[in-house]
Amino acid sequence: MTVSEEQAADIERQRAEQAPTRRATVPAMEEILYRPLPVLDHGFIRVIDYMGDDSAIVQAARVSYGRGTRAVRDDAGLIRYLIRHRHSSPFEMCEIKLHVKLPIFVARQWIRHRTANVNEISARYSILDDQVYIPLPEHLAAQSSDNRQGRGETLPSDQAEAVRAQLRAAGERAYELYSELLNEADNGHKLAPGRDGLSRELARMVLPLNVYTQWYWKTDLHNLLQFVSLRADPHAQYEIRAYAEVLQDVLRRWVPLTWDAFQDCRIEGASLSGTALAVVRRLLAGEEVTRESSGLSAREYREVMATLGRS
Repeated sequence: MTVSEEQAADIERQRAEQAPTRRATVPAMEEILYRPLPVLDHGFIRVIDYMGDDSAIVQAARVSYGRGTRAVRDDAGLIRYLIRHRHSSPFEMCEIKLHVKLPIFVARQWIRHRTANVNEISARYSILDDQVYIPLPEHLAAQSSDNRQGRGETLPSDQAEAVRAQLRAAGERAYELYSELLNEADNGHKLAPGRDGLSRELARMVLPLNVYTQWYWKTDLHNLLQFVSLRADPHAQYEIRAYAEVLQDVLRRWVPLTWDAFQDCRIEGASLSGTALAVVRRLLAGEEVTRESSGLSAREYREVMATLGRS
């Protein structure tokens, strides 16, 4: 993660400010407020603001006037009930605003989660940082032979280092050309006519997808939980998974009762189709069930058996 001295000073200034409030605050969230949480080589996530906590979910579900006098175990039980039965609106009462620095190709995956408010840095207005994402050797792998959108075996160390060198050289050359088009290059080369160079909105075309962009991303708790459940999954691409894993820690700090229930019921739990549930009932009754007699596709049958520990 790279933060300039000016940015670091601005972060410390934000963290030094105090604002008296009657709103609910979470001490564990106050500890990390504004602070960059490192991701990948130059990326980060910063919590800029948040609204609500576990009590806000309970309050909304009960439509009560305040926190109430019920024990924490009662609140935990209600939250667990809401998650098990897939209620969403109580969790939409909590919101969070994040500042995220991420490679462009990760941003293009992230933006598929459309239930959020996003404001991205404009390369028509600003000059992007000279920073590209270079994967570590252990994250460089060949194309999977059985998964069109996934990785297979990790590259041997010599091949991985060669790829890293190529990626680094390509990034440096692309940014050098970008600077030359803008007439901002340190080498004095100017590829565009005029004192101000080529317009920023055109010069950006030469930048690769592993250049870092930044945005502010605001969403509610319900949709953040859905994001994390999909992007922290082992099948998700490593780079976006790295961001989701940092967000898991943010959720543990912000809404610990909700996160514990969500992790148990949704992430570590299992959802079965009606046909799969019928197979489970037959197995419990002592019946021998084969893939052919199950009524399931080969893939779903394998998944069900793996969930039951019978693979």
